Amino acid sequence: MKILHCVAGVLDDCKGKVLLATRPEGKAYAGFHEFPGGKLEIDETPENALAREMKEELGIDIDITSLKPITFASHLYPEFHLVMPLYHITRWQGDIAPQEGQDFVWVSYEDLPKFASKVPEANIALLDSVASALS
Repeated sequence: MKILHCVAGVLDDCKGKVLLATRPEGKAYAGFHEFPGGKLEIDETPENALAREMKEELGIDIDITSLKPITFASHLYPEFHLVMPLYHITRWQGDIAPQEGQDFVWVSYEDLPKFASKVPEANIALLDSVASALS
C-alpha cells in the first residue's frame, strides 16, 4: 500500500473562527471542505511543505517557527494510506486570496463538527480534535 504524506494547517483568526477551504473542481472530493495544505515533495519537511502550500493555495506567507502541531490524520483510502500532520497557524502575512479557484469559509470552533458530512473521510476526526483544542 502506498503511503501518501501530506500536511494541513488550521488558519485561526484568533477571534473564534478557522478557515476551511473548498476543494476545487477537477480534484478528488471537489466541493468538499478541508483544512488547506497538500502533499510533501521529496526531501521536504512538513513545515516547509505547509509554507509552500499556503503560498500556492492562498497567497499568504506563514512563519514556520510559530507553527504548533494540533493532531494528525492516519487514514486508509482505497488507493493509498494518508498520513497528515495538522498545524495551528495564528500568524501569516498577506491577504487570503485563493489561487486555485477554490472558495473558503470561516467556521466557528464549535461549528466545526457540523462539517463532518462535508469533508473527506480523513478530515472527519480532525474537526472534533480542532474544536476541542481551540475551544
